[in-house]
Amino acid sequence: MEKIKLEISDLNQSQPRNGSYVLILREDNGYRQVPIIIGTPEAHAIAWELDRVPMARPMTHDLFKSFARAFDYTVEEIIISDFREGVFYAQIICTDGIRQKSIDARPSDAVAIALRFDVPIYIQDKVMKEVGIEPEEVEKAEGEDPDIEDLPLMSSSQPVNKLTALSTEELKRLLDEALMQENYEEAAHIRDELDRRA
Repeated sequence: MEKIKLEISDLNQSQPRNGSYVLILREDNGYRQVPIIIGTPEAHAIAWELDRVPMARPMTHDLFKSFARAFDYTVEEIIISDFREGVFYAQIICTDGIRQKSIDARPSDAVAIALRFDVPIYIQDKVMKEVGIEPEEVEKAEGEDPDIEDLPLMSSSQPVNKLTALSTEELKRLLDEALMQENYEEAAHIRDELDRRA
């Protein structure tokens, strides 16, 4: 079955759903985009890897990579394989050089893992035909309340207005401290505020 290569186009906080994000994947040599609602932890796992933020200890997706490598497995690619009843499905394609295995995953986790293994992200052509939208439709899709993929898994514990009063330098210092103390939820809120200022 034909598949289409994707790249990460954008990752933004979803305004209608507090605590969730919109991951926008764009076809590599085209214009169609696939917006997917993902949870806060997965969004931060993707953003931290894109920004190469160093972690004091391995996060879940880093642990997956270490575990796979310890058993001589690597990831070849990930494929967004299906879209049923408003839910996206993905496959992580792994190999030990002899056998190939396909592991069922949420697209948000699959993308976070693809980044860590530096492997391509694909979508089945039939899925792209069903859910792919043109760029001008993305903003409208973000304004709706789609019932797709992950729901928010974590709520904000630190009021945003407390962070908005701080300078950018203070926020960067707090981010470093939060990461050193492994307080990843607080680090995520600080990083969001820094992103809003960029």
